[in-house]
Amino acid sequence: MARLIRFNKPFDVLPQFTDRGQETPRKTLSDFIDCPDVYPAGRLDRDSEGLMLLTDTGRLQAWISDPAHKMPKTYWVQVEGKPDAGALQALRDGVDLKDGMTRPAKADLTDEPADLWARTPPIRVRKSIPDSWIALTITEGRNRQVRRMTAAIGHPTLRLIRYSIGIWTLDGLSQAKWDDLEVPHVPGPAKPSFKPARGNTAVAKSRAGKKNGPSTPEHAANRGQKTGPTEGRVKAKKPRHKSRRSPS
Repeated sequence: MARLIRFNKPFDVLPQFTDRGQETPRKTLSDFIDCPDVYPAGRLDRDSEGLMLLTDTGRLQAWISDPAHKMPKTYWVQVEGKPDAGALQALRDGVDLKDGMTRPAKADLTDEPADLWARTPPIRVRKSIPDSWIALTITEGRNRQVRRMTAAIGHPTLRLIRYSIGIWTLDGLSQAKWDDLEVPHVPGPAKPSFKPARGNTAVAKSRAGKKNGPSTPEHAANRGQKTGPTEGRVKAKKPRHKSRRSPS
């Protein structure tokens, strides 16, 4: 049976199960998840928090993480300052980053999320500069994309929490906890149809010819068909019978 779990990743946790090559190992998913043979479907930066999905099925993992599927991801973003209408519209229209324009996004100011857990360590706060929250939904997965987008409009990210991926959310899941989800049906590639289009007799005849093979005189004879043109054939004449008259 396939398995899909969600995890509320804390700050300063690597989005992987091992931390090789480090003298002082950092916290990884293995410090919180004791479920064997599951792997992350997508990443979440070490300095970001929130929803991660993990599965033991490669096809499901690819379906969730592949940017080509444009699965929406919503983030709660605490930024420095308060973006005005123009800055929010820039996020919606697409921001010009070093690796190209971002896709159009959804961006709105929002209140601080209810029952939000404290971050350890807490964010850097400036008394002279207020901060605010944005609900930002994107359909891409570029490296540190959300942070680069808010920096491009003049409002650096202070705290970043991923709230949802597709239909899955953090609702009811405490920080550093995980649980099982119902595994969805993953649509497969469309199967090619070998039926000819309606009314396309040329295609139908061509395919029928390939199916039946070449038409040779021997094949035609076996099927009771004419073997060729009528030239050179001698048509047998019926014998004439002279009429006999009875003697008068």
